[in-house]
Amino acid sequence: MKRASIFYLTVLACFLSLLLFAAAGNVDSLSMAFSSERTTDGLYDGPSLETPQRVRPPRLKGSYNFAGEGLPMEDMDVRKRLDRELITNTFYHSSTQHVLKHKSAYFPIIEPILREEGVPEDLKYIAVAESAFRDFRSPAGASGVWHFMKGTAKQYGLEVNGEVDERYHLEKSTRAAARFLKDLKQQMGTWTLAAAAYNRGAAGVKTKIQEQRAETYYDLNLNAETARYVFRIVALKDIIEDPVYYGFFLEAQDTYQPDYDFTTVSVTQSVPNWGDFARQYGTTYRKLKVLNPWLRDDKLTVSKNSYEVRIPRR
Repeated sequence: MKRASIFYLTVLACFLSLLLFAAAGNVDSLSMAFSSERTTDGLYDGPSLETPQRVRPPRLKGSYNFAGEGLPMEDMDVRKRLDRELITNTFYHSSTQHVLKHKSAYFPIIEPILREEGVPEDLKYIAVAESAFRDFRSPAGASGVWHFMKGTAKQYGLEVNGEVDERYHLEKSTRAAARFLKDLKQQMGTWTLAAAAYNRGAAGVKTKIQEQRAETYYDLNLNAETARYVFRIVALKDIIEDPVYYGFFLEAQDTYQPDYDFTTVSVTQSVPNWGDFARQYGTTYRKLKVLNPWLRDDKLTVSKNSYEVRIPRR
């Protein structure tokens, strides 16, 4: 028995040695075989021992438009600039996934307001480009989903102070943005230039048009952010409208709906503490702030205005 065991172990050792020798001698040819599988367009279509991932850029479609205004896709410069934004947002997975998950909570609120104001629904993609549906303050001071600056927000009827900042009120800020964009369209002539002016300021864009004798946004040589701005909007629009084309697969249960069903309370007197107010209505400070992100302090001073505050239904 002992001799038989030694014999079998010796045979096994020889067999393993032969396998290792064969593998060492053929690894290069195996690598070449894997790497040489190509598609008819010259791209690798098989596994690679060096880089097991397959990353392909999104391919441009035949036509694109923003608010009914077509992009001049015959212009190679335009194609390259749009291609850059499609690549950036296709592979910026965390931000793009965030947008795709939240659009079902935001677009049903934004779209009816844009229709009521008589502006194209495509303007909703400006909010996506500005904030990706995140209520944050930019380094320049722009705030809310539409990223209003304080002066512009007040000009269009939004209240902005230490206790109340209606730039964070989705319905009110959307209506203000629609009216602002209508005014920009009247000044600039096209929705595309209006979008550029939303980012750069009407005066800045007008100056560049005059200096460069340009006729369209696509003819302008602008600062880096504004030069990319409309292309980012168009890229986000196409990804949101056709996510599967860009490799994003979300089912209904993956998307977000509004956080809470709510009712509204009219506040006509000052509120010393929102925590006490929340307890009075059977909710929490956190839920109150989630439903009313425009309440920026832990108290509210009511002088002449009344405020409609949302609270979760019990």
